[in-house]
Amino acid sequence: MTEPRNIPEELLRIGAVTVSPNKPFTWSSGLKSPIYCDNRLTMSFPEVRSQIIDGFVDLIHTHYPSVEVIAGTSTAGIPHAAWIAERMGLPMIYIRSEAKAHGKGRRIEGRFDKGAKMVVIEDLISTGQSVIDAVNAVTAEGADVLGVAAIFTYELELGEQAFRDLAIRFQTITDYSSLIEAAVENRLVDETDRARLEAWKKSPSNWS
Repeated sequence: MTEPRNIPEELLRIGAVTVSPNKPFTWSSGLKSPIYCDNRLTMSFPEVRSQIIDGFVDLIHTHYPSVEVIAGTSTAGIPHAAWIAERMGLPMIYIRSEAKAHGKGRRIEGRFDKGAKMVVIEDLISTGQSVIDAVNAVTAEGADVLGVAAIFTYELELGEQAFRDLAIRFQTITDYSSLIEAAVENRLVDETDRARLEAWKKSPSNWS
């Protein structure tokens, strides 16, 4: 069984995170990144998955103790939200990126009372825009969103500023700095690579 402090190492081990400081990945926005994070892979590793849910539950008990509903973002946040809701014995909903173009045209699946205290679950935070959009969607329907919880954050100032601007709280189990440290300790990158990785976080748009 993994320990909470070992989650960055486990994400690297199972390939949920790939570090490539010399051959960066390109995001859909066009931004180049030396790290690619695909937390969907954690679904296939029960021990890692269970430890992540332990981390989420501890985080929620600590920072959002009055939560009444767990919400997952579509699609990556849905499985984790389901496991968290089951573990905590709470109702769950999920939020589509946009309303369905057929049927009842719902964007939010599931049911909650107006004023329900909600935590929105996301797999990772980069610029924060997708999960902020999800928060706005459920808020418009009457939810009292206590905050966001995610597995990982890139710690980008752009994303953190977006949350501050809208006064939305967020907490994560692990972060970019912890992953860099784990990569160095496991000799996946050297000290020169560490410097490049740290430079990216400070100025991702100017990194190459």
